[in-house]
Amino acid sequence: MTTYTPARLSTRDTLRVGATGLRTRPLRAVLSALGIAIGIATMVAVLGISSSNRADLLAELDRLGTNLLTASPGNSLLGGKVSLPERSVEMTRAVDGVKTVGAVGATDASIRRTDKIPATETGGVGVSAATPDLLRTLDVTVVSGAWLNAATARYPAVVLGSVAADRLGVQEAGTPVWIDDRWYTVTGILGPAPLAPDIERSALVGWQTARDRLGFDGAPTTIYERSTPETVEAVRAVLAGTIDPEHPEQVDVSRPSDALAARAAADKAFTGTLLGLGVVALLVGGIGVANTMVISVLERRREIGLRRSLGATRGQIRTQFLTESLLLSTLGGVAGAGLGALVTAGYAVARDIPVTLPWWVPAGALAATLLVGTVAGLYPAARASRVSPTVALAA
Repeated sequence: MTTYTPARLSTRDTLRVGATGLRTRPLRAVLSALGIAIGIATMVAVLGISSSNRADLLAELDRLGTNLLTASPGNSLLGGKVSLPERSVEMTRAVDGVKTVGAVGATDASIRRTDKIPATETGGVGVSAATPDLLRTLDVTVVSGAWLNAATARYPAVVLGSVAADRLGVQEAGTPVWIDDRWYTVTGILGPAPLAPDIERSALVGWQTARDRLGFDGAPTTIYERSTPETVEAVRAVLAGTIDPEHPEQVDVSRPSDALAARAAADKAFTGTLLGLGVVALLVGGIGVANTMVISVLERRREIGLRRSLGATRGQIRTQFLTESLLLSTLGGVAGAGLGALVTAGYAVARDIPVTLPWWVPAGALAATLLVGTVAGLYPAARASRVSPTVALAA
């Protein structure tokens, strides 16, 4: 009795046979792969854009430093408003580890572009007194003109934050503006102040000018302190008690960089939500592939029967259709990963931020593609292997 040993297909032959269905029905293959591509592109783009945003935010944190503290008046035990002592700035400067201190003090003055505009229409721009070291403490640049100095701080001169200048329609230094009842000259316009957004919306005058002309009482409303990175926590622990020894509980001390760190955490959580949408799209694409493969099995019963009658085993039929499913999914996965990477790069270039796409993102996307392709092809492959040769050829 002769024992029949079925021929074994090489890897090359397996791929060639598995690609037969894709070559004979290219439009269906493209449309099926499109679902996978959309899911993968969504996942890669979401993770890439999130990584780029987070990298830009962390780079900004590194540049600005995490050693800036702010102190401002809180509330009394009865809930009333309190003020910081007038000597708060000098007391803060005396703390060990403090490198530089700046402060602002809010006034009731209003600023307008001309004296023809009603006093109530200020565009949300407030007038504050500023100490000479404020700019150095906040690490903010002057984009036009110059910062207040010993001379201009005693005269009708004002420096505008970036947002304040935009709202007032001031584009360069030397422009006159109307504060309360007289003209002031804009001597400088500041750049962005990410760690002190209130400064961006402020018009800053000299401390002495605010006292002499705007009714300022000399009590700072916000103190900005920058210490060495090694001592920032120690300074934070004693700052409230140093500023107001009698009522340290009435001084609020915060670190502005904590807000940027919270933004990074919130961005990460938001990424998880968008990533879930990408997974849903990928699952929908996988269902589309499975549906295509089931239909393919039904349409190719004669082909399956012919191959079985020529000696193909059930295992070889399963391998053929499982390979076809994997090729179909891989086609969509590669296209989706490429599209997602292009979207990430385009977004980063448009926003002028670093393009950051971790290697594991496309690698994970392709792994997910293979998993989806395997799951989607298991049932159709098993169904194809159970087709009887005689029934298939008779159909």
